[in-house]
Amino acid sequence: MKLLIGGSSSKIFHLQEFVNALEKLNVECKLVFDADYANGFPSRKLGTWLTTNSKFNDLISNFKPDVIFVDRQRHFGLEAIKKEIPLLVHLRGNHWEEIKMARETLYKSLPKKIALQKWEEISEKCFEGSKIILPICNFLSDIVTKRYQNKPVETLYQGISPSNWYHTDGMKLKHPCVGLLQGATIWDKTKEMLVLPKVLEKMPNVTFYWAGDGPYRDKIIPKLEKFKNFQWLGALEYPGKVRQFLSEIDVYALLSGIDMSPLTLQEAQLMQKPVVATNVGGIPELMRNNKTGFLTKKGDHDELFKKLEILINDEKMSQKMGNAGKEFISNNFSWEIIAKDFKAKVEKHLDLS
Repeated sequence: MKLLIGGSSSKIFHLQEFVNALEKLNVECKLVFDADYANGFPSRKLGTWLTTNSKFNDLISNFKPDVIFVDRQRHFGLEAIKKEIPLLVHLRGNHWEEIKMARETLYKSLPKKIALQKWEEISEKCFEGSKIILPICNFLSDIVTKRYQNKPVETLYQGISPSNWYHTDGMKLKHPCVGLLQGATIWDKTKEMLVLPKVLEKMPNVTFYWAGDGPYRDKIIPKLEKFKNFQWLGALEYPGKVRQFLSEIDVYALLSGIDMSPLTLQEAQLMQKPVVATNVGGIPELMRNNKTGFLTKKGDHDELFKKLEILINDEKMSQKMGNAGKEFISNNFSWEIIAKDFKAKVEKHLDLS
């Protein structure tokens, strides 16, 4: 199999690890940044709006892929469909909910409405023209299956390299502490952090550190910075600074209103940290409740407080859960496992002989 992968810039690091695992299975791969080879309206770069995408044609002529894999629905996917090369779409989030949220929040101006409408049209063409849609968790697969009942839908989890996640010094935090590592780019995800004030109030001797950033930062920080036991660290360099942060914290918390497959939840468990996470979307698929950490109800600050208090005060339980978390992620989500699963699913639906 010759597999061409067109990825977004933020995921190249992870896709390269995917490539490394696939090549061990004799899958010949080529990984590129998708927008370098296929672009157009409504790209932020005006100069690409009238592009002929000749670089994409040259790429296809030179590599001659059997299959094209994309991790977002953009012009690269459209070009693959035009060339009649089997397209595989890795769907990382609930696209339809995210479009709805964008329309209600950041994309209210006329130019942004037009751009969003175009992205929506491109995405629909990619879904309809794909040979397989690969949602990132079972929760999302159920949603996709209902929308495309005649389309092959197969879950493809986010892989990770356990060897990348090891203890390293370099960051000093005040203990005991709880670490949050999450962005603030989607409001329905981010607003769950507003359960924290009552928790901060009940746990004055525990310091909460938030590492992350995004357009909704200013809706969160003013509510939390009133408390002396809260500190915002901003965005951390990946993976080095993230590794230092996860090495230092005592408990990892993921407070999200909607999530499919948060990579930080995998990373924290590999770093042997007990986790507390909101029971939404695909989150329960990435941990084991009461074994690697605790799931809490959305919006329930009292339950969140109780679970954090248990882990802060019971060092033996925290250590046991941390060890179980590392084992669970290593045994289920390593790139070797994900690559084998991916290859089997492609061969199940496509005749590449």
